[in-house]
Parts: sequence; structure tokens; C-alpha cells
Amino acid sequence: MADFHDNTSFLKGAGTYDNFLDINKLPAIKATVSDKVYQIEPKYHQKPEYLAFDLYGTTRLWWVFALRNVDIIKDPIRDFEQGTSIYLPSKDTIENIKG
Repeated sequence: MADFHDNTSFLKGAGTYDNFLDINKLPAIKATVSDKVYQIEPKYHQKPEYLAFDLYGTTRLWWVFALRNVDIIKDPIRDFEQGTSIYLPSKDTIENIKG
């Protein structure tokens, strides 16, 4: 299986699969005391990349919401609905995952 991720990425060993969202070796984002409960605002409805940019300074971290909220968000786009309460990992938590 080919590796299509940058050598510096924590996803470098994940590879690519034929099945939708069938990627393994993603980091777990565990609960921490610094997590905040957040209700998704209308401006972020089905747009986790916008919230990622506003919180973490990049749209590329949109997936952290799904990994931190696996019991709430099954589809990382369609389940990112206004009014849904989720946990937001802190910037420090994300920096630790990125390495």
C-alpha cells in the first residue's frame, strides 16, 4: 500500500484505502480538563474547517472534532450540525498530537 502523506505528518503511516473514511492509525484524542464544551454555531454548520481555522489557525485540523467526539460525530461533515454540543480540544492538546 502506498504512503501518500508527507514524511513529517503523523499520518505518514496511515496509507490510503479504497473504502470511504477507512483510514487507520489516526491519533486518539482523549478527554482532558482543558477541553471546552461548545455548541456548534450556525456559521460553522457542516463546516468544521472554518471552526478549526478560527480555533487553531488552520483549516487542516478539521478532523480533530470528529476524533475527540466519536460518540457524537460519525460523519465529520454531515454530523457537524448547528446546535450540536461537542468537546473542543485545547490548542496545547492539538500541539501535543502534532508533535
